[in-house]
Amino acid sequence: MSTVDRARKQMRAHPLALDAAIAAGVLACVVAGSFVDPYGENGVTWGLRNPDPGSLVLAGLAAAALVFRRRAPMTVLAVTGALAVLENVIGDPRAPVAMAAVVALYTVAAGTDRPTTWRIGLLTTAVLAASAMLAGRLPWYAQDNLGIIAWAGIGATAGEAVRTRRAFVHAIRERAERAERTREEEARRRVAEERLRIARDLHDVVAHHIALVNVQAGVAAHVMDRRPDQAKEALAHVREASRSALNELRATVGLLRQSDDPEAPTEPAPGLGRLDELVGTFRNAGLHVEVARTDQGVTLPAAVDLAAYRVIQEALTNVQKHAGTGARAEVSVVRVGPHIEVTVLDNGSGDDPAPGPGGGHGLLGMRERVSAVRGTLTTGPRYGGGFRVHAILPVKTTAPAKGPAEEPAEEPA
Repeated sequence: MSTVDRARKQMRAHPLALDAAIAAGVLACVVAGSFVDPYGENGVTWGLRNPDPGSLVLAGLAAAALVFRRRAPMTVLAVTGALAVLENVIGDPRAPVAMAAVVALYTVAAGTDRPTTWRIGLLTTAVLAASAMLAGRLPWYAQDNLGIIAWAGIGATAGEAVRTRRAFVHAIRERAERAERTREEEARRRVAEERLRIARDLHDVVAHHIALVNVQAGVAAHVMDRRPDQAKEALAHVREASRSALNELRATVGLLRQSDDPEAPTEPAPGLGRLDELVGTFRNAGLHVEVARTDQGVTLPAAVDLAAYRVIQEALTNVQKHAGTGARAEVSVVRVGPHIEVTVLDNGSGDDPAPGPGGGHGLLGMRERVSAVRGTLTTGPRYGGGFRVHAILPVKTTAPAKGPAEEPAEEPA
């Protein structure tokens, strides 16, 4: 920290001491001016004279009032202005007591607004100049009287300039702080969105593959002794599902790597192009799934393609987990104008117990995915039994939606 910075810090910490020093400086200037005769005698420009005792007393009172100029600027201006007027009327007209009033006027101008500065400055200048010209001992046109107008104008102008600079610096500092807060909020928002996206991906991957592993493991355990060939096939499906889960988890976690870590996986995100493969895994797990598509040849944006795939994946996973034994599922992907409609129906009885409180984020994740691409999602039980998941996704994406898509009754995943 430089010497100037340390001095400014000390002055801000002790404002009363600074005002006392300024008051002492003003008093010294007034007293020195009281001993100087600017006109002299016998053609001499400068000379000495004896100061007027009354003017010195008034100068001391005005300087003492300046000590409190920050606490009560208007009061100090009124007091110093009255003392300056009194000095003009009864004292030595050449003792510059009005200097204290000029300092007080500067303080008022630096701490108020421009209209107030104009009103107070004009009033102070008029009162001081009128008292000097009309009631003083010098002729009204004397340069001492005209100098009062100049000094008052300088004090008001300097105070206005300081106030404007302070306001400008404050505005710049506030704008910088606001920009910093905005950057921090934006960073937090992006982190939260990324965490939510990764959480959805992890949920989709884990829920789908673990459900398949659970079903196939149950089948293997049931037929292990009587039908070892079928048990071996079920275990092969378990192995394949676990391998797929590990690959997708590796791809998802790869997004969290640092810039100097090994290169992240470059496998493209899943989409409707892998729908047959997805349905095949459920069929291998014993779920009867029928697929109807009329969207061949439609190129979807990556976000929409992934959202459609994840909706079908999560819906079929829910069917596998909650629809009961012997359930059948129907998947349809239809192009309707500027939208793609994805529907998953099942006829399950729902006899399997539902998850306990606090479990299940599948439908919530589906709604968030669909909302992110400005789509709508409707879920709920079907008349006569079963469940229905219906998503309407735009073929062309726009700005992200601000609210969640509509969703009636929900079934936890």
